Amino acid sequence: MSKICQITGKKAMVGNNVSHSNRKTKRKFNVNLFRKKFYWVEEDCWISLNISAAGLRTVNKIGLDAALKKAAQSGYLNA
Repeated sequence: MSKICQITGKKAMVGNNVSHSNRKTKRKFNVNLFRKKFYWVEEDCWISLNISAAGLRTVNKIGLDAALKKAAQSGYLNA
């Protein structure tokens, strides 16, 4: 399972850990990602998505069908 949101396309970013003495070491900022099942009324079926917290807010705001269309149009949805 790749760590990419299927709705928003968010993925891990790279940054620095900065210590008290200002030494910098590389680190990864992962996405708040989880697997969630949704009931898709238009297709009358259940689908499961790898979705971030921001993606879940998007689905709640504009609806599942509109979010899936927008994700497919942007190329984030691979299924």
